[in-house]
Amino acid sequence: MRRSIRLAAVGAAALLAIGGAAVAALSNGTAQAATTTGGVKFAYFTQWGIYLNAFYPKNLDTEGIAGKIDYLVYAFENIDPTNKTCFEADSAASQDENNPNAGDGAGDSFADYGKSYGADISVDGVADTFNQPIVGNFNQLKKLKAKYPNLKILVSIGGWTYSKYFSDAAATDASRKKFVSSCIDMFIKGNLPSRNGYGGPGTGAGIFDGVDLDWEYVGAAGHTGNHFTAADMQNYTALLAEFRTELDAVGGGKKYLTAAVPAGQDKIMHVETNKVGQYLDYANAMTYDMHGGWEATGPTNLQDPLYNSPSDPMTPVPPGNGKYSIDSAVKAWTVGDSSYGIPGGFPANKLTIGYPFYYRGWTGVAAGANHGLYMPASGPAAGHPLSGSVAGVSFYKELTGFVDNPSDTFFDPTTKSAYFYDGTTFWGGDSKQSIQARADYQHCNGLAGAMMYSLEALDPQATLFNAVVNSVNGGTAGCSSPSPTPTSTTRSPSPSPTTTRTTSPSPTPTGTGGTCTAPAWVASTAYVGGTTVSYNGHTYTSKWWTQGEQPDTHSGPNDVWVDKGSCGGGTTSPTPSPTRTTTSPSPSPSPTPTSTGAYPAWAPNHAYTVGDRVSYAGKNYQCLQSHTSLVGWEPPNVPALWKAL
Repeated sequence: MRRSIRLAAVGAAALLAIGGAAVAALSNGTAQAATTTGGVKFAYFTQWGIYLNAFYPKNLDTEGIAGKIDYLVYAFENIDPTNKTCFEADSAASQDENNPNAGDGAGDSFADYGKSYGADISVDGVADTFNQPIVGNFNQLKKLKAKYPNLKILVSIGGWTYSKYFSDAAATDASRKKFVSSCIDMFIKGNLPSRNGYGGPGTGAGIFDGVDLDWEYVGAAGHTGNHFTAADMQNYTALLAEFRTELDAVGGGKKYLTAAVPAGQDKIMHVETNKVGQYLDYANAMTYDMHGGWEATGPTNLQDPLYNSPSDPMTPVPPGNGKYSIDSAVKAWTVGDSSYGIPGGFPANKLTIGYPFYYRGWTGVAAGANHGLYMPASGPAAGHPLSGSVAGVSFYKELTGFVDNPSDTFFDPTTKSAYFYDGTTFWGGDSKQSIQARADYQHCNGLAGAMMYSLEALDPQATLFNAVVNSVNGGTAGCSSPSPTPTSTTRSPSPSPTTTRTTSPSPTPTGTGGTCTAPAWVASTAYVGGTTVSYNGHTYTSKWWTQGEQPDTHSGPNDVWVDKGSCGGGTTSPTPSPTRTTTSPSPSPSPTPTSTGAYPAWAPNHAYTVGDRVSYAGKNYQCLQSHTSLVGWEPPNVPALWKAL
């Protein structure tokens, strides 16, 4: 997360907008249809929110937040610049974005466990006393857990300002063990350093249920001065493995490991997306901060576009030709993007979408054709005190009367994203309509749920928070593709295309002939590493998560399947594909597809599932991602959907 108020930047993305239901990976190697309701809910509580914003753990109770989330993430703890371990300190971080040592030695043990709480701001209405082993936020979080026993609380390490030494801590097996054991000893076992009369062995035990890692960024630049190397890619995976091993060894119930992960393909490309899922319980994608005041004179743009738009003036980010969007990030993590060398393979049902509770904007913006969207600006919008008086960014609660004013609220139906414009000032962020669009996307793509950053930005009614919770908990009646052509923005919600789905009964694939005992490989099934299948008379074992990758053509030293030899059977019976009829504007005429070889010709407005094979313009292709085809999505045009055979 890019934070001048400790907030986050993303990299680029390069896929076309794709709708339709996806298939999510399950840990047992079976497949699960995309859900249409529900999802996990994460929310960040910032260490420093207790100061200027007077946002305390008690607010999570009185504002009705604690009972509606699954995971509360306490942010952030730092890495000792000398020892490369978790530590506590009482030194403020520099807010100078150009200071390469901004976070060195910084920390706030006073907020963590040294600040006395009076009865008026205490979770249980009881004031702290002088002889308690700990006070501060940690003690209040302990009280909050007592009141909400189902709430899991994670401690987050890193963030925009505190990621400088991750690369050093992860560099060797010895350094990883030293770093991980120090963090678990301090925050999970609760052996807090004695500081200012508080802390000591075991004083912080029972507060945190796990660790959240926010390395910004693995193998790439983040804050000025951050350390990174090409070896970070493999070292990050090894670091997660070490955390997983040591957390599992603690005992006393399940301990969770999550990570805030980048949403830009130039950052995702430095992560082994096909390997880290086995160690993480969830990955929370930072799907925001895609545009903002650092682009000082614009053009204005959306903070968190759900889909890409042909009208987006952004310069593509190398080494591919991608632009920012949530859809691009999700596809990169789960399906992959060859133009950035991203293998994909991360389980969709472990990936959440990030929702910002703040806005990024510009001023001096002319209306243009679409109420200030994609227009030049004279500079970043004026900042506000509670969000740090940083130009170009403000909390939701600082913009009430603007971002909750229907007259200033607009929705772009191409990107399915909100923005706000009063004739001069432009803000990008979320509205109830854009939040619903993201929850629908989550449901239709089998994603885990929502991550919200951060709670001190809310108004007392927790308006955006409740919109996210209600949308995630609610249902999505039908999953449809976005409009393939740009349309003008509107103040009122646009009705979604209505979808009628008819599915033929799908027989369970069975092996035919031979003596193979392993289950037959099925193209639409997601398999995790170590799963054994049979296919065309051979037995294969997967090395990592895979879906739709045919074993005989994807086996070898650098591919997903290992050929274990002949077993005399294992050919699978095909599964009929569902068909879908969508009532939407008629597409432009397209060339009549012709069949080549044994596969049917590709056709628009047809529902394809993973593993389906088609022919188009003299070549054969295999479907990589379930979708309903549209004109313009011909196989050679969308390598994220189709692989040439």
